[in-house]
Amino acid sequence: MGLFDKSKPATPAAASTPETPKMAMLKREEENAFKQAGGTATLLGAGSEFEGKLTFQGSVHIDGKFSGEIRTSDDLTVGQAAKVSAQIHVGSIVVHGEIQGDVHAKNLVELESTARVFGTIETPALVVKKGAIFEGTTKMGAKVTPINAAAAAAGPAPGAK
Repeated sequence: MGLFDKSKPATPAAASTPETPKMAMLKREEENAFKQAGGTATLLGAGSEFEGKLTFQGSVHIDGKFSGEIRTSDDLTVGQAAKVSAQIHVGSIVVHGEIQGDVHAKNLVELESTARVFGTIETPALVVKKGAIFEGTTKMGAKVTPINAAAAAAGPAPGAK
């Protein structure tokens, strides 16, 4: 039968192809929280991969794979399906997925029950929910200093002129 033959309905082609992963979506509550905070909700969805430096304003939600560096004074959410290998400098971060690397947060780090973090966390406030996995070191204080500012405050290297 031909493609345009109206005597027999066409069968969907999806039955013979592997199932495509569904696009990850933010929960309505999270979207509303982002809008109320005045930021833009951006999503790096499940199945996506990004390597490089991510700098942004507003809120970002990652559900895919990211490798590199993340910098913002705003909020980052690492979704349950996410695998992030990065140096992270944020205002606040909520982790549901996996991070390998150092996390520097000016306000808050929150590790949900499904979080897996391997590295150093530096923040004035840390919340770890039951079930979260954290292997590394923490530094908590009233102020988190950016890496460049910390190097400048340390002064010149010994023997430097």
